[in-house]
Amino acid sequence: MEGAILSCALSGDAEYADIFIENTNISSMVLMDGKVSQAQQVCLYGAGIRAVKGAETGYAYTMDLSEEALMKAARFAGKAPSPLPFWGSALLQNSFSEFGALPQKGSGEGACRFLLRVEDKARSLDSSIIKVKAYISQRMQEVQFAASDGTAFHDFRPRTSLSVNIVMERDGQTQMGFASRMLQMGAEFFTDSIIDEVVREAIQRTDFLFSASQIEGGEMPVVMAAGSSGILLHEAIGHAFEADFIRTGDSIFTGQLGKQICHPSISIVDDGTLTNDAGMLRYDDEGIPGQRTVLVEKGRLNSYLYDRISAKHFGVEPTGNGRRESFRCMPIPRMRSTYMLPGEAKEEDIIRSVKRGIYAQSFTNGQVQIGAGDFTFFMKTGYLIEDGKLTRPLRDLNIIGNGPEALRRISMVGDNLRIDHSASMCGKEGQKVAVSQGLPTILIDKLIVG
Repeated sequence: MEGAILSCALSGDAEYADIFIENTNISSMVLMDGKVSQAQQVCLYGAGIRAVKGAETGYAYTMDLSEEALMKAARFAGKAPSPLPFWGSALLQNSFSEFGALPQKGSGEGACRFLLRVEDKARSLDSSIIKVKAYISQRMQEVQFAASDGTAFHDFRPRTSLSVNIVMERDGQTQMGFASRMLQMGAEFFTDSIIDEVVREAIQRTDFLFSASQIEGGEMPVVMAAGSSGILLHEAIGHAFEADFIRTGDSIFTGQLGKQICHPSISIVDDGTLTNDAGMLRYDDEGIPGQRTVLVEKGRLNSYLYDRISAKHFGVEPTGNGRRESFRCMPIPRMRSTYMLPGEAKEEDIIRSVKRGIYAQSFTNGQVQIGAGDFTFFMKTGYLIEDGKLTRPLRDLNIIGNGPEALRRISMVGDNLRIDHSASMCGKEGQKVAVSQGLPTILIDKLIVG
Protein backbone atom coordinates (compact mmCIF):
# COMPACT_ATOMS: atom_id res chain seq x y z
CA MET A 1 0.00 0.00 0.00
CA GLU A 2 2.93 2.37 0.69
CA GLY A 3 3.81 2.41 -3.02
CA ALA A 4 0.36 3.62 -4.04
CA ILE A 5 0.38 6.28 -1.32
CA LEU A 6 3.78 7.59 -2.34
CA SER A 7 2.77 7.60 -6.02
CA CYS A 8 -0.27 9.65 -5.10
CA ALA A 9 1.91 12.15 -3.19
CA LEU A 10 4.14 12.42 -6.28
CA SER A 11 1.25 12.93 -8.70
CA GLY A 12 1.65 16.71 -8.58
CA ASP A 13 5.00 18.47 -9.05
CA ALA A 14 6.78 16.85 -6.10
CA GLU A 15 10.23 15.33 -6.63
CA TYR A 16 10.28 13.19 -3.50
CA ALA A 17 7.75 11.79 -1.03
CA ASP A 18 7.81 9.75 2.18
CA ILE A 19 5.46 8.31 4.77
CA PHE A 20 6.19 8.05 8.51
CA ILE A 21 3.93 5.76 10.56
CA GLU A 22 4.12 5.91 14.35
CA ASN A 23 2.71 3.75 17.14
CA THR A 24 3.73 5.18 20.53
CA ASN A 25 2.69 4.41 24.09
CA ILE A 26 3.82 6.83 26.83
CA SER A 27 3.26 5.99 30.49
CA SER A 28 4.30 8.09 33.50
CA MET A 29 4.01 8.08 37.28
CA VAL A 30 4.71 10.68 39.97
CA LEU A 31 5.67 9.99 43.58
CA MET A 32 5.00 12.72 46.12
CA ASP A 33 4.62 12.72 49.91
CA GLY A 34 5.52 9.06 50.13
CA LYS A 35 2.97 7.72 47.69
CA VAL A 36 2.36 7.47 43.96
CA SER A 37 -0.24 10.18 43.42
CA GLN A 38 -0.40 10.46 39.64
CA ALA A 39 -0.33 7.98 36.77
CA GLN A 40 -0.94 8.71 33.10
CA GLN A 41 -0.88 6.87 29.80
CA VAL A 42 -0.92 8.51 26.36
CA CYS A 43 -1.20 6.75 23.01
CA LEU A 44 -0.09 8.23 19.68
CA TYR A 45 -1.01 6.45 16.49
CA GLY A 46 -0.91 7.94 13.02
CA ALA A 47 0.95 8.72 9.83
CA GLY A 48 2.62 11.78 8.34
CA ILE A 49 3.03 12.10 4.57
CA ARG A 50 5.45 14.55 3.00
CA ALA A 51 5.94 15.72 -0.59
CA VAL A 52 9.02 17.80 -1.43
CA LYS A 53 9.89 20.00 -4.39
CA GLY A 54 13.20 21.79 -3.90
CA ALA A 55 12.93 23.54 -0.54
CA GLU A 56 9.12 23.59 -0.63
CA THR A 57 7.30 20.99 1.40
CA GLY A 58 3.73 19.82 1.59
CA TYR A 59 2.81 17.89 4.71
CA ALA A 60 -0.32 16.17 5.96
CA TYR A 61 -1.00 13.81 8.85
CA THR A 62 -3.85 11.55 9.85
CA MET A 63 -4.75 9.40 12.84
CA ASP A 64 -6.93 7.23 10.61
CA LEU A 65 -4.76 4.64 8.87
CA SER A 66 -7.42 3.42 6.49
CA GLU A 67 -6.39 3.41 2.83
CA GLU A 68 -8.93 6.12 2.06
CA ALA A 69 -7.58 8.50 4.72
CA LEU A 70 -3.95 7.87 3.76
CA MET A 71 -4.65 8.54 0.08
CA LYS A 72 -6.47 11.73 1.03
CA ALA A 73 -3.42 12.83 3.05
CA ALA A 74 -1.13 11.96 0.16
CA ARG A 75 -3.18 14.02 -2.29
CA PHE A 76 -3.13 17.01 0.07
CA ALA A 77 0.64 16.79 0.61
CA GLY A 78 1.27 16.37 -3.12
CA LYS A 79 -0.63 19.53 -4.00
CA ALA A 80 0.85 21.64 -1.22
CA PRO A 81 4.43 22.32 -2.44
CA SER A 82 3.40 24.72 -5.21
CA PRO A 83 1.24 27.24 -3.32
CA LEU A 84 2.92 26.98 0.08
CA PRO A 85 6.41 28.42 0.62
CA PHE A 86 7.51 25.91 3.24
CA TRP A 87 4.90 23.66 4.74
CA GLY A 88 1.21 22.94 4.98
CA SER A 89 -0.45 20.81 7.62
CA ALA A 90 -3.93 19.37 7.97
CA LEU A 91 -5.63 17.17 10.52
CA LEU A 92 -7.60 15.08 8.09
CA GLN A 93 -9.70 13.06 10.50
CA ASN A 94 -10.07 13.50 14.24
CA SER A 95 -10.74 9.84 14.97
CA PHE A 96 -8.26 8.27 17.37
CA SER A 97 -7.43 4.71 16.37
CA GLU A 98 -7.20 2.10 19.14
CA PHE A 99 -4.32 -0.34 18.94
CA GLY A 100 -2.71 -3.06 21.01
CA ALA A 101 -0.49 -1.60 23.71
CA LEU A 102 3.22 -1.98 23.13
CA PRO A 103 5.21 -4.07 25.66
CA GLN A 104 5.31 -2.21 28.98
CA LYS A 105 7.67 -4.28 31.10
CA GLY A 106 8.44 -2.45 34.31
CA SER A 107 5.28 -0.36 34.16
CA GLY A 108 2.26 -0.56 36.46
CA GLU A 109 3.04 -2.15 39.80
CA GLY A 110 6.73 -2.49 38.91
CA ALA A 111 7.14 1.25 38.25
CA CYS A 112 5.21 2.04 41.43
CA ARG A 113 7.54 -0.12 43.53
CA PHE A 114 10.53 1.44 41.75
CA LEU A 115 9.43 4.96 42.79
CA LEU A 116 8.87 3.86 46.40
CA ARG A 117 12.44 2.52 46.43
CA VAL A 118 13.61 5.99 45.31
CA GLU A 119 11.95 7.52 48.39
CA ASP A 120 13.37 4.88 50.72
CA LYS A 121 16.88 5.30 49.32
CA ALA A 122 16.85 9.08 49.67
CA ARG A 123 15.61 9.11 53.26
CA SER A 124 18.14 6.43 54.25
CA LEU A 125 21.01 8.65 53.09
CA ASP A 126 20.17 11.98 54.76
CA SER A 127 17.92 12.69 57.75
CA SER A 128 17.51 16.37 56.78
CA ILE A 129 15.36 15.45 53.78
CA ILE A 130 11.79 16.69 54.27
CA LYS A 131 10.37 15.95 50.81
CA VAL A 132 11.09 13.62 47.90
CA LYS A 133 9.39 13.97 44.54
CA ALA A 134 10.18 11.44 41.81
CA TYR A 135 8.92 11.11 38.25
CA ILE A 136 9.28 8.13 35.94
CA SER A 137 8.37 8.21 32.26
CA GLN A 138 8.56 5.40 29.72
CA ARG A 139 8.03 5.84 26.01
CA MET A 140 7.74 2.88 23.67
CA GLN A 141 7.77 4.04 20.05
CA GLU A 142 7.40 1.82 17.00
CA VAL A 143 8.13 3.45 13.63
CA GLN A 144 7.69 2.41 10.00
CA PHE A 145 9.04 4.54 7.16
CA ALA A 146 9.04 4.36 3.36
CA ALA A 147 10.24 6.87 0.75
CA SER A 148 9.89 7.25 -3.00
CA ASP A 149 13.65 6.67 -3.46
CA GLY A 150 13.27 3.12 -2.12
CA THR A 151 14.41 3.85 1.46
CA ALA A 152 12.46 1.91 4.07
CA PHE A 153 12.91 0.84 7.69
CA HIS A 154 11.08 -0.48 10.72
CA ASP A 155 12.37 0.42 14.18
CA PHE A 156 11.44 0.05 17.84
CA ARG A 157 12.65 2.88 20.10
CA PRO A 158 12.24 2.49 23.88
CA ARG A 159 13.09 5.41 26.17
CA THR A 160 12.86 5.66 29.96
CA SER A 161 13.65 8.57 32.27
CA LEU A 162 13.81 9.15 36.03
CA SER A 163 13.78 12.58 37.68
CA VAL A 164 14.27 13.17 41.42
CA ASN A 165 13.70 16.38 43.40
CA ILE A 166 15.06 16.54 46.96
CA VAL A 167 14.05 19.17 49.56
CA MET A 168 16.21 19.53 52.68
CA GLU A 169 15.81 21.68 55.79
CA ARG A 170 18.66 22.66 58.12
CA ASP A 171 18.62 25.31 60.84
CA GLY A 172 15.48 26.90 59.38
CA GLN A 173 16.94 27.06 55.87
CA THR A 174 15.39 25.08 52.98
CA GLN A 175 17.07 24.08 49.73
CA MET A 176 16.02 21.96 46.75
CA GLY A 177 18.17 19.95 44.37
CA PHE A 178 17.44 17.92 41.28
CA ALA A 179 18.94 15.09 39.22
CA SER A 180 17.72 12.94 36.33
CA ARG A 181 18.64 10.21 33.86
CA MET A 182 17.23 9.34 30.45
CA LEU A 183 18.33 6.34 28.38
CA GLN A 184 17.08 4.32 25.43
CA MET A 185 16.06 1.37 27.57
CA GLY A 186 12.92 -0.48 28.54
CA ALA A 187 12.64 -2.78 31.56
CA GLU A 188 16.44 -2.94 31.95
CA PHE A 189 16.39 0.68 33.16
CA PHE A 190 14.69 -0.29 36.44
CA THR A 191 17.76 -1.09 38.56
CA ASP A 192 19.01 -0.27 42.05
CA SER A 193 22.16 1.25 40.53
CA ILE A 194 20.13 3.89 38.64
CA ILE A 195 18.24 4.75 41.83
CA ASP A 196 21.47 5.05 43.82
CA GLU A 197 23.17 7.17 41.15
CA VAL A 198 20.34 9.66 40.65
CA VAL A 199 19.37 9.97 44.32
CA ARG A 200 22.95 10.55 45.47
CA GLU A 201 23.45 13.22 42.79
CA ALA A 202 20.24 15.03 43.81
CA ILE A 203 21.24 14.92 47.50
CA GLN A 204 24.77 16.14 46.74
CA ARG A 205 23.46 19.10 44.72
CA THR A 206 20.97 20.01 47.46
CA ASP A 207 23.56 19.73 50.23
CA PHE A 208 25.93 21.95 48.24
CA LEU A 209 23.43 24.84 48.18
CA PHE A 210 23.47 25.32 51.97
CA SER A 211 27.06 26.56 51.89
CA ALA A 212 27.01 28.28 48.48
CA SER A 213 26.77 32.03 47.86
CA GLN A 214 27.09 34.58 45.05
CA ILE A 215 29.89 36.88 43.99
CA GLU A 216 30.27 40.25 42.31
CA GLY A 217 30.05 39.88 38.54
CA GLY A 218 32.43 40.88 35.77
CA GLU A 219 34.59 39.47 32.99
CA MET A 220 36.72 36.53 34.11
CA PRO A 221 38.01 33.09 33.08
CA VAL A 222 35.47 30.28 33.33
CA VAL A 223 36.35 26.63 33.75
CA MET A 224 33.51 24.42 32.53
CA ALA A 225 33.29 21.11 34.39
CA ALA A 226 33.12 17.84 32.47
CA GLY A 227 29.65 16.48 31.69
CA SER A 228 26.56 18.64 32.10
CA SER A 229 28.41 21.81 31.08
CA GLY A 230 28.02 20.40 27.58
CA ILE A 231 24.73 22.31 27.52
CA LEU A 232 26.82 25.37 26.58
CA LEU A 233 28.16 23.46 23.57
CA HIS A 234 24.65 22.38 22.61
CA GLU A 235 22.95 25.76 22.89
CA ALA A 236 25.64 28.33 22.13
CA ILE A 237 27.26 26.46 19.24
CA GLY A 238 25.36 23.31 18.24
CA HIS A 239 22.13 24.92 17.03
CA ALA A 240 24.12 27.24 14.78
CA PHE A 241 25.50 24.15 12.97
CA GLU A 242 22.00 22.92 12.00
CA ALA A 243 21.85 23.23 8.22
CA ASP A 244 18.38 24.79 7.93
CA PHE A 245 19.82 27.87 9.67
CA ILE A 246 22.79 27.72 7.29
CA ARG A 247 20.52 27.40 4.24
CA THR A 248 18.49 30.47 5.25
CA GLY A 249 21.60 32.44 6.25
CA ASP A 250 20.41 32.81 9.86
CA SER A 251 23.43 31.13 11.46
CA ILE A 252 26.56 33.00 12.40
CA PHE A 253 28.51 30.03 10.94
CA THR A 254 27.03 30.50 7.45
CA GLY A 255 29.81 30.40 4.87
CA GLN A 256 32.41 29.17 7.38
CA LEU A 257 32.68 25.56 6.15
CA GLY A 258 36.32 24.53 5.82
CA LYS A 259 37.57 27.52 7.80
CA GLN A 260 39.51 27.53 11.06
CA ILE A 261 37.03 28.67 13.71
CA CYS A 262 38.86 27.77 16.94
CA HIS A 263 42.06 26.32 18.40
CA PRO A 264 43.44 23.14 16.72
CA SER A 265 43.07 21.27 20.02
CA ILE A 266 39.26 21.38 19.64
CA SER A 267 37.19 18.75 17.84
CA ILE A 268 33.39 18.50 18.17
CA VAL A 269 31.11 15.69 17.05
CA ASP A 270 27.39 15.02 16.87
CA ASP A 271 26.83 11.32 17.38
CA GLY A 272 23.82 9.10 16.77
CA THR A 273 25.63 5.83 17.53
CA LEU A 274 26.15 5.87 21.32
CA THR A 275 24.58 2.74 22.81
CA ASN A 276 21.47 3.44 24.95
CA ASP A 277 22.05 7.20 24.66
CA ALA A 278 18.94 9.41 24.44
CA GLY A 279 20.18 10.76 21.09
CA MET A 280 20.98 7.37 19.57
CA LEU A 281 19.30 6.67 16.21
CA ARG A 282 19.59 3.48 14.20
CA TYR A 283 17.81 5.49 11.49
CA ASP A 284 16.75 9.10 11.65
CA ASP A 285 13.15 10.05 10.87
CA GLU A 286 13.97 10.31 7.15
CA GLY A 287 15.42 6.80 6.87
CA ILE A 288 19.09 7.85 6.95
CA PRO A 289 21.28 5.42 8.97
CA GLY A 290 22.56 6.66 12.33
CA GLN A 291 26.12 7.92 12.14
CA ARG A 292 28.81 9.98 13.82
CA THR A 293 29.33 13.42 12.28
CA VAL A 294 32.52 15.41 12.91
CA LEU A 295 31.43 19.05 13.05
CA VAL A 296 34.75 20.61 14.03
CA GLU A 297 38.01 18.78 13.34
CA LYS A 298 41.17 20.21 14.89
CA GLY A 299 39.59 23.65 14.96
CA ARG A 300 38.30 23.56 11.37
CA LEU A 301 34.57 23.59 10.58
CA ASN A 302 34.16 20.22 8.89
CA SER A 303 30.41 19.68 8.49
CA TYR A 304 26.95 20.99 9.28
CA LEU A 305 24.02 18.89 10.49
CA TYR A 306 22.01 18.00 7.38
CA ASP A 307 18.53 16.64 6.84
CA ARG A 308 17.48 15.53 3.33
CA ILE A 309 16.31 18.98 2.18
CA SER A 310 19.37 20.92 3.31
CA ALA A 311 21.72 18.18 2.07
CA LYS A 312 20.20 18.35 -1.40
CA HIS A 313 20.42 22.15 -1.33
CA PHE A 314 24.17 21.99 -0.62
CA GLY A 315 24.87 18.95 -2.80
CA VAL A 316 26.07 16.73 0.04
CA GLU A 317 24.90 13.54 1.75
CA PRO A 318 22.48 13.77 4.73
CA THR A 319 24.13 13.22 8.11
CA GLY A 320 21.20 11.44 9.79
CA ASN A 321 19.94 14.52 11.64
CA GLY A 322 16.40 14.68 10.24
CA ARG A 323 14.25 14.34 13.37
CA ARG A 324 10.64 15.00 14.37
CA GLU A 325 8.69 14.95 17.63
CA SER A 326 5.88 12.80 16.20
CA PHE A 327 3.99 11.92 13.03
CA ARG A 328 2.28 15.32 13.32
CA CYS A 329 5.57 17.11 12.57
CA MET A 330 7.89 17.45 9.61
CA PRO A 331 11.51 16.34 10.13
CA ILE A 332 14.04 19.17 10.51
CA PRO A 333 17.79 19.21 11.30
CA ARG A 334 18.28 18.41 14.99
CA MET A 335 21.20 17.42 17.20
CA ARG A 336 21.57 13.93 18.71
CA SER A 337 24.48 13.63 21.19
CA THR A 338 26.79 16.61 20.81
CA TYR A 339 30.14 16.62 22.58
CA MET A 340 33.73 17.82 22.42
CA LEU A 341 36.47 15.22 22.09
CA PRO A 342 38.98 15.03 24.97
CA GLY A 343 42.26 16.90 24.88
CA GLU A 344 45.46 16.30 26.80
CA ALA A 345 45.22 18.62 29.84
CA LYS A 346 44.48 17.39 33.35
CA GLU A 347 41.57 19.06 35.14
CA GLU A 348 43.76 20.03 38.10
CA ASP A 349 46.21 21.76 35.74
CA ILE A 350 43.38 23.69 34.09
CA ILE A 351 42.14 24.93 37.47
CA ARG A 352 45.70 25.66 38.61
CA SER A 353 46.23 27.95 35.59
CA VAL A 354 43.46 30.38 36.69
CA LYS A 355 44.37 33.26 39.00
CA ARG A 356 40.75 34.27 39.66
CA GLY A 357 37.66 32.93 37.94
CA ILE A 358 34.84 30.46 38.39
CA TYR A 359 34.43 26.72 38.02
CA ALA A 360 30.97 26.11 36.53
CA GLN A 361 29.61 22.75 37.64
CA SER A 362 25.90 22.50 36.79
CA PHE A 363 23.33 24.52 34.85
CA THR A 364 19.54 24.75 34.88
CA ASN A 365 18.67 26.59 31.66
CA GLY A 366 19.85 29.02 29.01
CA GLN A 367 18.97 31.10 25.97
CA VAL A 368 20.76 31.74 22.69
CA GLN A 369 20.22 33.92 19.62
CA ILE A 370 21.06 31.73 16.61
CA GLY A 371 21.92 34.63 14.29
CA ALA A 372 24.12 36.68 16.60
CA GLY A 373 25.31 33.71 18.67
CA ASP A 374 24.80 35.57 21.96
CA PHE A 375 23.92 33.35 24.92
CA THR A 376 22.97 33.51 28.60
CA PHE A 377 23.20 30.47 30.89
CA PHE A 378 22.09 30.09 34.47
CA MET A 379 24.76 28.33 36.54
CA LYS A 380 23.19 26.53 39.48
CA THR A 381 26.36 25.33 41.22
CA GLY A 382 30.08 25.98 40.96
CA TYR A 383 33.13 27.30 42.79
CA LEU A 384 35.23 30.43 42.92
CA ILE A 385 38.79 29.83 41.73
CA GLU A 386 41.47 31.81 43.59
CA ASP A 387 45.19 31.37 42.95
CA GLY A 388 44.57 28.11 41.12
CA LYS A 389 42.40 26.52 43.82
CA LEU A 390 38.67 25.92 44.26
CA THR A 391 37.57 27.99 47.25
CA ARG A 392 34.04 29.35 47.86
CA PRO A 393 31.02 27.30 46.74
CA LEU A 394 28.88 29.40 44.36
CA ARG A 395 25.28 29.20 43.16
CA ASP A 396 22.78 31.06 40.99
CA LEU A 397 25.02 32.99 38.60
CA ASN A 398 24.46 34.03 34.98
CA ILE A 399 27.16 33.34 32.42
CA ILE A 400 26.95 35.56 29.34
CA GLY A 401 28.88 35.43 26.09
CA ASN A 402 28.90 34.83 22.36
CA GLY A 403 29.10 31.29 20.96
CA PRO A 404 31.77 31.72 18.27
CA GLU A 405 33.82 34.02 20.53
CA ALA A 406 33.59 31.56 23.43
CA LEU A 407 34.73 28.78 21.08
CA ARG A 408 37.74 30.85 20.00
CA ARG A 409 38.58 31.64 23.64
CA ILE A 410 38.89 27.99 24.70
CA SER A 411 42.58 27.66 25.55
CA MET A 412 42.74 24.32 27.41
CA VAL A 413 40.85 21.06 26.84
CA GLY A 414 40.84 18.30 29.46
CA ASP A 415 41.31 14.58 28.97
CA ASN A 416 38.17 13.70 30.95
CA LEU A 417 35.25 13.72 28.49
CA ARG A 418 31.96 12.78 30.14
CA ILE A 419 28.60 12.38 28.37
CA ASP A 420 25.74 13.76 30.43
CA HIS A 421 22.72 11.44 30.46
CA SER A 422 20.34 13.79 32.26
CA ALA A 423 16.78 13.96 30.94
CA SER A 424 17.38 16.62 28.26
CA MET A 425 14.71 17.60 25.76
CA CYS A 426 15.63 20.08 23.02
CA GLY A 427 12.99 22.44 21.66
CA LYS A 428 12.96 23.90 18.15
CA GLU A 429 10.06 25.21 16.04
CA GLY A 430 7.59 23.85 18.60
CA GLN A 431 9.04 20.32 18.47
CA LYS A 432 10.83 18.57 21.34
CA VAL A 433 13.24 15.66 20.87
CA ALA A 434 15.52 13.80 23.28
CA VAL A 435 19.22 14.72 23.16
CA SER A 436 22.38 14.43 25.19
CA GLN A 437 25.59 16.42 25.38
CA GLY A 438 29.05 16.08 26.80
CA LEU A 439 32.24 17.97 27.50
CA PRO A 440 35.69 17.44 28.96
CA THR A 441 36.82 20.12 31.41
CA ILE A 442 37.68 23.24 29.39
CA LEU A 443 39.01 26.72 30.09
CA ILE A 444 37.34 29.69 28.42
CA ASP A 445 39.68 32.63 28.93
CA LYS A 446 36.95 35.26 29.30
CA LEU A 447 33.19 35.35 29.79
CA ILE A 448 30.84 37.72 31.61
CA VAL A 449 29.68 36.43 35.00
CA GLY A 450 26.72 38.24 36.54
